[in-house]
Amino acid sequence: MSNHDFLKKQIEEKRQKMYDAYLNGSDYNNVVKLSQELDSLLNRLSSVLL
Repeated sequence: MSNHDFLKKQIEEKRQKMYDAYLNGSDYNNVVKLSQELDSLLNRLSSVLL
């Protein structure tokens, strides 16, 4: 699996985890933490694509 594909898989997993946490009424700080982790993964993917 290429680095690009691996990052895309991690992004989708983190996005789903964040969405599930939101839907289940998770603590606000936890949802924000997951969102920040997702942002970091998206930034990494962006740098790989450039």
